[in-house]
Amino acid sequence: MNLQAWTGRSETLDDVATATPYAALSATLDWPVKKGVHRDSAGRPPAGTALPYLWHWLYFLPIYPQSEIGADGHAKRGGFLPPVPLPRRMWAGSDFEFHEPLLVGDALSRTSTIVDIKEKSGRTGNLIFVKVRHEIRRNGAKMVALTEHHNIVYRDAPKPGDVTPTPQAAPAGWAWQRNIVPDDVLLFRYSALTFNGHRIHYDRKYVTEVEGYPGLIVHGPLIATLLMDLLRRQKPDAQVARFEFKAVRPTFDIHPFSVHGQPSVDGKTVRLWGRDHEGWLTMDATATLA
Repeated sequence: MNLQAWTGRSETLDDVATATPYAALSATLDWPVKKGVHRDSAGRPPAGTALPYLWHWLYFLPIYPQSEIGADGHAKRGGFLPPVPLPRRMWAGSDFEFHEPLLVGDALSRTSTIVDIKEKSGRTGNLIFVKVRHEIRRNGAKMVALTEHHNIVYRDAPKPGDVTPTPQAAPAGWAWQRNIVPDDVLLFRYSALTFNGHRIHYDRKYVTEVEGYPGLIVHGPLIATLLMDLLRRQKPDAQVARFEFKAVRPTFDIHPFSVHGQPSVDGKTVRLWGRDHEGWLTMDATATLA
């Protein structure tokens, strides 16, 4: 199958940045409603409230009919994304350019384009990388408000004798830290908020017996959101121009993990990372401040 034929494919979706998902994710991340800040009885913010960075993932949800869902909980392959014939699909990383804020109440439009497909062979078998560019505009404007490059990796199922990649130690020093307990409820709520049916995040029997992982996998986008959330808690007025993250190692729900941050000496960037209970690096990221 010629997967390269999918390169250049594009689709455009429309949505509205409604307030209820904002309130729901705020509750999921334990953000208190501050005194003097207007919210309704359900915690919903008023129109014009800026979305925190990466919260655009609450919109443009993958709403597929139940009859079109594959065995792994994702949509069956061969629609917008290429029909990659490898069973495992993971979010490898993303990079972003924030041109202007997205606001609650905005009418949003997202144009997605497959910009690259690469096939490689690694120590654990065949790998296929798909890069998708998302461009989000608000209220009919021609100017792009947010550009995201989303990197997806597909890989073989595990085989006896596969070589386990050598883990990388997380940085030893940090200025900021937050400990996270990735229980079933947190993973369920984030899956529900992003309408993510991928069974590796909530179906323990499937993830351990079919895909061969030791536990439920914490969503890569959730960890990235927690990294940016750490920055927001420590520097609430910071304006971010760019953000990029790379998933280094899966994080499982069987142990707590932590997120960390370390501003650069000149204050222009912040390195952010995820760290598992053994001290291994799970996600590496950099935020460039405006």
